[in-house]
Amino acid sequence: MQPIIELKDVTFGYGRQPILEQINLHLHPGQFAALVGPSGAGKTTLLKLMLQLLPPNHGQVWRRQTPPLRVAYVPQLETVDWNFPVTAEEVVLMGLTRHTTHWPWPRRAERKQARRLLAELGIGDLANRHIRDLSGGQQQRVFLARALIAQPECLVLDEPTTGVDMHSAETIFHLLADLNRQGMAILLTTHDLNMAAAHVPWIVCLNRCVIAQGPPEKVITEPILTQTYQAEMQVIRQDGLIFVHQKPHRHHYLEVVPKPVTGGWPGHDEED
Repeated sequence: MQPIIELKDVTFGYGRQPILEQINLHLHPGQFAALVGPSGAGKTTLLKLMLQLLPPNHGQVWRRQTPPLRVAYVPQLETVDWNFPVTAEEVVLMGLTRHTTHWPWPRRAERKQARRLLAELGIGDLANRHIRDLSGGQQQRVFLARALIAQPECLVLDEPTTGVDMHSAETIFHLLADLNRQGMAILLTTHDLNMAAAHVPWIVCLNRCVIAQGPPEKVITEPILTQTYQAEMQVIRQDGLIFVHQKPHRHHYLEVVPKPVTGGWPGHDEED
């Protein structure tokens, strides 16, 4: 199957310091994949290279041109200016700015489409709320709706569950799985290895280079994760599920030998 995005021997860095080296990856139509790795591993940079927002220092980034690939990008929420005066509905409509000449006066049909998406994502009643006043999970779903209103073939998300509670994270992963079943290709970065193992069928372990990639049951192993995170990781498999956590550091404590008591408790002789 012909890929929709492909990286061949890509190296990238700022100045002389390489961030990514010898990256070979491809994303196929309908694929659902997650990039995992420690902070500073180059995950966000790799997304920007795949989106052609950054040019590689070496190598080649190819993206399907015929027909042009429709890609939507959901960045990390921490990059958002929460003081900008917009409602949830207006944020969603911003996803149409490349595809319509009617912004900032969208058509009635476009507003209806935005509200339909918000309702499908379970936040239809929040359309008129200021984006700042929503919870982290609600904000993430608003930005997901903004991406979906452009009807992309490929959805790219950078840390879509950062700062949200466990229930919201589970909901977001279920939403993404539903979109993938409808045929949408999805690529995301995440620090939540357990969510990725449970919901994403293809995992890419990254730390400046691709350490390993494949299905969770083959990639999420203690040797691969320890190499990826440069820390001792433990993987537990039970009832078909995979659970990951970092092993605690082993501390070496000095043995403390109590000194002999010389004074006794007040009011008592030493021999008591």
